[in-house]
Amino acid sequence: MTLVDAQLRYYRQSPRKVRLVADLIRGKTVARAIAALTHLNKRAARPLLKLLNSAVANAQHNFKLDPDTLVVRAITVDGGPVLKRWTPRAHGRATPIRERTSHVKLVLAPRRRTAAPQS
Repeated sequence: MTLVDAQLRYYRQSPRKVRLVADLIRGKTVARAIAALTHLNKRAARPLLKLLNSAVANAQHNFKLDPDTLVVRAITVDGGPVLKRWTPRAHGRATPIRERTSHVKLVLAPRRRTAAPQS
């Protein structure tokens, strides 16, 4: 079985927010995942749609696979480096701001065929 992957690294949004979108497309066919991401009103939907299209292009170009037979086998969102900033507060204090980044890995695989029922 051929596995096709694509990665999105250093995406400037927290992993917690990106995981909400990633959980929606895990296990779906490519067509259903594209439809879900197209109509979703979340900031992470557009970069994940771009990542999904990249993985489909990898499957077509590198492995000659048909996009209609592909399914999102795995999608993981991990934390990347954290940019540390400071903001002024009252009485001369400063509090930290942690600007998080995400690394997303997407794996596509051909859909498993179900066996015909025995009669």
